[in-house]
Amino acid sequence: MPKEHLNPSDLPNWADSFSQIVVVHTGLTKTIYVSGQVAADADNNVIGAGDLGRQVEVALGNLATALAAVGARSADVVRVGIYIKDYRREQAGVIHAGLARVFDAGRMPASTWLGVTSLALDDLLVEIEATAVVEGEQDPDATES
Repeated sequence: MPKEHLNPSDLPNWADSFSQIVVVHTGLTKTIYVSGQVAADADNNVIGAGDLGRQVEVALGNLATALAAVGARSADVVRVGIYIKDYRREQAGVIHAGLARVFDAGRMPASTWLGVTSLALDDLLVEIEATAVVEGEQDPDATES
């Protein structure tokens, strides 16, 4: 089962700590694991400090960038994990609104939302990880019969 570890240059660069994307090829299917995306630019600068809505928007934009880097899109996402700093129930609408802009109604991915006391950088308010599955692509290391 070949695996690719990727760190696209237009995403925050934390390659010394983790891969932004790991793709596992199994026959004609690839499973894509996207590390938690946050509201940071390619130079690791936090965007939208203090603004949960803006940070959700940027994190989901980074998720879209990660998916596109491996030929996937939001419709391929089967699961998201969302970590919200100091989560309060009234913030659910902000998170839902961001997800509704990215995922089709009736086809939302499975998800877990967790309130946490902190994230990797002090000004981060949300982190969104994802798993996607894309079918119909040949394993790049497969041998012909």
